[in-house]
Amino acid sequence: MSTEHHNTGQTGDQPPTNADVAFESSDIDTRTILAYMFYLALSVIAAFVASIFIFRFTSKMAADSDTPMAPVHRGVGPTVPSGPHLQGVPYSPDDPQLDLRNKREADEAENQKLDWKDKQAGIAQIPVDEAMKIIVTKGFPSLPAPAGEKKK
Repeated sequence: MSTEHHNTGQTGDQPPTNADVAFESSDIDTRTILAYMFYLALSVIAAFVASIFIFRFTSKMAADSDTPMAPVHRGVGPTVPSGPHLQGVPYSPDDPQLDLRNKREADEAENQKLDWKDKQAGIAQIPVDEAMKIIVTKGFPSLPAPAGEKKK
């Protein structure tokens, strides 16, 4: 930068003039920028309106081309396929833990039951614990050989 004073030969509030340099009153033409913004907003609104009509048209076209539900299925709600049902399957009416408890209770009751199976033949049902005690003390009963086989 030079420290010399330049004498332009002008006085007062006038800016210096030079034949090679031109000064503008504004660097940007605001009317052009505002016109661009207006046209951009107008094109965005037009695209939005066009997309609404396109969406409505394609939705109607898809609804018209859709296969209607068979008459036998109208009014029928969703059905759950029949068993076998696995544990933890949603919508299962079965409770596997309750089923297991009920089965074990039924088996235990059957094992403790004392009843006649065939009273005329002398066949009775006794509890399993009693039957095991009898087998331990007396051993297995000897059965006669079947009629079809011969003993050697």
